Amino acid sequence: MIEIKGLEKSFGNLKVLDNIDLTVNDGEIYGLVGKSGAGKSTLLRCINGLESYSGGSVKIDGVEVNKLDRNALRNYRKSVSMIFQDFPMLSRKTVYENIAFPARCWKYDKAKIDKRVRELSELVGISDKLEQRPGKLSGGQQQRVAIARALIMEPKILLCDEATSALDPVTTRAILRLLRDINEKLGITIIIVTHQMSVIKEICQKVTLLEKGKLVISGQVEELFMDQPDVLKTFLGEEKFQLQTTGANLQIVLTEENDSRKIISKMARDLNVDFTIINGEMERYRDKYLGSLLLNFDEADCKKAEKYLSENNIIWRYYNADGEEN
Repeated sequence: MIEIKGLEKSFGNLKVLDNIDLTVNDGEIYGLVGKSGAGKSTLLRCINGLESYSGGSVKIDGVEVNKLDRNALRNYRKSVSMIFQDFPMLSRKTVYENIAFPARCWKYDKAKIDKRVRELSELVGISDKLEQRPGKLSGGQQQRVAIARALIMEPKILLCDEATSALDPVTTRAILRLLRDINEKLGITIIIVTHQMSVIKEICQKVTLLEKGKLVISGQVEELFMDQPDVLKTFLGEEKFQLQTTGANLQIVLTEENDSRKIISKMARDLNVDFTIINGEMERYRDKYLGSLLLNFDEADCKKAEKYLSENNIIWRYYNADGEEN
C-alpha cells in the first residue's frame, strides 16, 4: 500500500506539492491527472525516491521513503520501476540486451536473466524482436521494450509518466490494454500520470486531479463521472449545455446497472409525457459504459418525471436555463 499524507515539496520559493493526501491500495491502477506543471511527475519522483520532500509522509508498505539510507533506497528502487513518454533505449544494444540491462547491473545469474527476458518479451508481445535494434522498431514496440525492461526486476509498483503521450490513439489503446493485462496477471500496482482523461477512463479504477500542486478532487473514476463535479468539468474544458430557454431541463445518468435508457421510454408511456432530447453521450469506463441524456420537459411534467426517476433509482440533475445545476 502507498500512503501519502500532508506531502509538501518546494523548489526554492516555488511550492510544487501542497498538502497532498492519497492512498493507493495494492493491485490498483491509479491515475494522476492534471495540466502541465500541476505536480504530477514530481509526486511520482517522491514515490520512487528520486526526490526528497520537505514535509509530510510517503510510506510504502509502512516504510517512510524519506528515511531510507543510501543502500536501503537503492534496494527499494528495485521494487518501484518507471516508464516514460520517450522510452529511452540503448541504441547500440539489441532488444534482448535492453530488457536485460537492469538485471545485469545487479549481477543476476545469466540463466535467470535469460529466462526472465524471454518470459517478459512473450508477455509484452515482442518475442520475435529480441535480436533487433530499437531503431528498427515502431514507437509502440519500443514502449513494449521499455515496459519489459521495467518489469525485469519483478517490481511491486510500476510508475508510468505520460507513457502513452507520444503514441497514436490506436497504439495508446494497445499499450493500455497491455498494462491492464500486466496488472491482472502479475498483481502489480500501477500509477499512471497523464493529462489525457481518455487514458483515465480506459484503465484506471481511481483518479486524483492535481492543480498547481494541490489535490483538487479524488475518487473512483465512475463515481466522479456520475457526480460530475464542477472542478472536473473545468479541467476537461466542457462548455455549458446549450439548454432550452423554456420548460425544464433534466440530465439523466445512463448506467448499465439501471439500464436507464429503457426506463426513459417506459417513463414516457407510464406518465404520458413528452420530452425533447437535447444532448446525449456514451463512453466506456474500463469494462462499463456510462453516459447521460439531457432532456427538456414542459414545466408541468418536470416534477412528475423527477419523482418517477427517483422512485426507479435513476440519477438525475435539474438545470436552469443558464446551465447551472440546481
